[in-house]
Amino acid sequence: MSSRTRRIGVAIAVVVGAVAIARPAVAQTGQPRWTKAAPFPHPEEELYGTVVNGKWYVLGGFGIGGNAPGLVFEYDPAADRWTQKKDMPVHVHHQAQTEHNGKLYVFGGCLKGISGEGGTQNAWEYDPVADSWRALAQMPVKRCSAIAEQVAGKIYVIGGLEPMENGQGTRVSGRNEMYDPASDTWTSRSPMPTTRNHAFSGAVNGKIYVIGGRLGAGNIPVTTNVDTVEEYDPATNLWGPVKERMPTPRSGGGYTVCNGRIFAGGGEWITRELHAAFKALEAYDPATNTWQVLPSLPGAVHGNAFGCLNGKLHTVSGKMRAGGPQDAQDPATASHDVLDLPPQRGGTR
Repeated sequence: MSSRTRRIGVAIAVVVGAVAIARPAVAQTGQPRWTKAAPFPHPEEELYGTVVNGKWYVLGGFGIGGNAPGLVFEYDPAADRWTQKKDMPVHVHHQAQTEHNGKLYVFGGCLKGISGEGGTQNAWEYDPVADSWRALAQMPVKRCSAIAEQVAGKIYVIGGLEPMENGQGTRVSGRNEMYDPASDTWTSRSPMPTTRNHAFSGAVNGKIYVIGGRLGAGNIPVTTNVDTVEEYDPATNLWGPVKERMPTPRSGGGYTVCNGRIFAGGGEWITRELHAAFKALEAYDPATNTWQVLPSLPGAVHGNAFGCLNGKLHTVSGKMRAGGPQDAQDPATASHDVLDLPPQRGGTR
């Protein structure tokens, strides 16, 4: 093949990839439509959202050069209003978080860069009513960019980045550790078959689903996205057969459970030919092991936070192109967009 032919092939691949990533958000008959809500007061990337007692808590932020601002904002859907709360006690980014019994639990995260050795072992309980933080038993190993899900009163912190045996460097992890809030203790559980970080996740009907994410490292310019979907059953401590693949392989986007389905939106991908954030919004239904492609996000974004409030999907902030040196000085968006979803089965988030 001539060099000219190769160049044309690459150009076509880039155009096709761009079209696939930036699907036009044309609503067909009966499809839900996006509306606007109160903008995020402190636009950032690497934000994570969790709903507690009917309000949405958005935490984190990458800051300048990974100097995390430790943001905590509460969104009240009834008033369409954001309120800033007490910062995270230790400012980290890429933390894992989940809700249990009216409290927000936050685990690990990175102190500056995205690496295993740069992670923390910290575990925290946030009480939204008192706007107060309480330190918990530390995780056995430093972790950054893991996921956390709660099932039957226990919290499972899975995957992410951890240091090598000498405490340095980065290993992409499949580690699965269970935290018991009642006893403030940690227990090792069956590791995830596919090691990954920056994944999407959700807990539905007593099972945990880990979706997509990236291999090789934490920084997107040197990693590979995956479309793998794996199911973990805490009751048996076993991982099941691989599920239907994610339609758009990606990492570093927003995710939440709403009406019994796991929603994944935004994210990022870098290859030799492509450098992009995603508009794609897709929903996984564990009951049928199927995916649905939904109206795209209003804009391409990564590092955005997702939440489900009163049957509506919320996405907020993030940056409009893939991470790495290219977006270091890019502003984050303050945009807060809402999609009214049809009712379906129940789930947790």
